[in-house]
Amino acid sequence: MSESIAGIEIPDSELVRAATEVTREAADDPVTGDTLFHHSRRVFLWGMLKSRARGIDVDPELAYVGGMFHDLGLTRAYRTTAQRFEIDGADAAAAFLREHGRTEAEVRDVWLAIALHTTPEVPVRLAPETGVVTLGVETDVLGLDLDQISDADKQAVLLAHPRPDFKRRILHAFHEGMADRPHTTFGTMNDDVLAYFAPSFRRENFVDIIQRNAWPE
Repeated sequence: MSESIAGIEIPDSELVRAATEVTREAADDPVTGDTLFHHSRRVFLWGMLKSRARGIDVDPELAYVGGMFHDLGLTRAYRTTAQRFEIDGADAAAAFLREHGRTEAEVRDVWLAIALHTTPEVPVRLAPETGVVTLGVETDVLGLDLDQISDADKQAVLLAHPRPDFKRRILHAFHEGMADRPHTTFGTMNDDVLAYFAPSFRRENFVDIIQRNAWPE
């Protein structure tokens, strides 16, 4: 039987149950605890609520996988040291969807949803299943456009998936997930996190890269 939170139905399907299990297991990470699991579920719910308010039809199963996998790259089970955490999660989601028989177009849309979820403006110009994750992340992490969600819907979501001490905990999870790959944060807001937690961190400078590269004047 499907579950409904704030009028958003969470499909009772094999794909959704498997995605929940994957994220639950990854959320057993001793550093992040349940923070990422509840955050990921809220991202799905906020994204679906905002999409509904905009009259945008979104495949709920694909939106769910995007929401649940979007931060897996921060966890010990899925993170690497060679690429951005967003790509770690996107790659995991792509493999997961292929295993469950989804089309390559669907895989691409969810991959982009996760890979681009820290890139403002672009995802919402793409497929609905790509933009929905960014809408949810911007709501839960940045608190953008909270007035577009009714108080009753906010209360229903937070009752199901509370966010105790969330601001501190999510920043801690970001830092733990990126501290050993600082070079991957160039060009994103992620270097703000490393600069906050590690005063010795030195950001790459785009202007310096242009001025010092190998091309002769």
